[in-house]
Amino acid sequence: MEHWLFTKEHEQFRPAVRRWVEKEIAPRVEEWEREGRVPREMYRRAGELGYLGLKFPEAYGGSDDLLADAIFVEEIARCGSGGVAAALTATTGIGATPIWRFGNEEQKRRYLVPAIRGEKIAALGITEPEAGSDVASMRTVARREGDHYVLTGSKMFITGGASADYVCVAAKTDPSAGHRGVSMFIVEAGTPGFSVGRTLKKLGWRASDTAELVLDGVQVPAENLIGEENQGFRYIMINFQWERIMLALSSVAAAEKALEDALRYSRERTQFGRPIGTFQALRHKMVDMAVDIEKARSLTYRALYLCARGEDVTVAASMAKAYAGEMVNRVTDAALQIHGGNGYMMEYPAQRYWRDARIMSIGGGTTQIMYEILTKRLGIV
Repeated sequence: MEHWLFTKEHEQFRPAVRRWVEKEIAPRVEEWEREGRVPREMYRRAGELGYLGLKFPEAYGGSDDLLADAIFVEEIARCGSGGVAAALTATTGIGATPIWRFGNEEQKRRYLVPAIRGEKIAALGITEPEAGSDVASMRTVARREGDHYVLTGSKMFITGGASADYVCVAAKTDPSAGHRGVSMFIVEAGTPGFSVGRTLKKLGWRASDTAELVLDGVQVPAENLIGEENQGFRYIMINFQWERIMLALSSVAAAEKALEDALRYSRERTQFGRPIGTFQALRHKMVDMAVDIEKARSLTYRALYLCARGEDVTVAASMAKAYAGEMVNRVTDAALQIHGGNGYMMEYPAQRYWRDARIMSIGGGTTQIMYEILTKRLGIV
């Protein structure tokens, strides 16, 4: 559907992305779900088409168009696999973003540019076994020794961690300073002491590898420090805003896909001599689903609009993330219910929509954390 937020050029761009998704992505979703990852060739293909650099400056091979990037996030989420969408959007949408925002020119040329081309896969290493939403309690430390830092610790639930060519890792350079002592580093795969502890098995997002990463005395060159020492927590909080908008956009698009399947199924499935979609109970249920999606879209597009204007989007992004993340759970659950017994069967994608949706109210900050942010920002005692 057209929206005032997007220009005519954006609306012409959307069907191009949708055709690519339908032709080259959707037919291979089942294969990648079984394999547990998206092949590297698809990152290169997305980079070749310019889809991985949409929000980045033209100087680095991008298009400098945040709204086009939002369209890509939406359309890739409609492929039918949250894991595929997560894999192809996380590398530059989340993994390489700290380098773009806070890295120096050499870091951007060496790490950001090849990620935009799809030649390197990037991941973001923040969460730990004992530190999820409470970022300040991370235990990974970075000790300066001459011209390098020594990193020791572990990271958990890292999207693309097993495939990544490099990870932007958060670590404490001043453990006594709490969140004021966090810094960020670029750690290349293959560096001695840096390894994938295990690839995690998940309820959903199965086409996107998620890993535990181990840092056992990893020596990282001092020039791989991103930005300034002890400023990492601020960088993380700033980057969270776009990640949350991305998750809200993905939630809306995934919910739309689930509703479309439910509508189609309700026309095809007959009971008591007529299509089940003619029964008032299901008609009204699908109206509720559609209204819920539009509520989430409005909140999300408002956050996107403010973000594109360069404004502080903490409140808007938190609202969008909280509402859309819960909405997609409601809508996919209703879609599975409309499919009845078939919805519970693995050969119908309704079950995957439901499984993939469950992470949306957890990843990038739980709904509860979003509410805590909002109570403080809105001055609620």
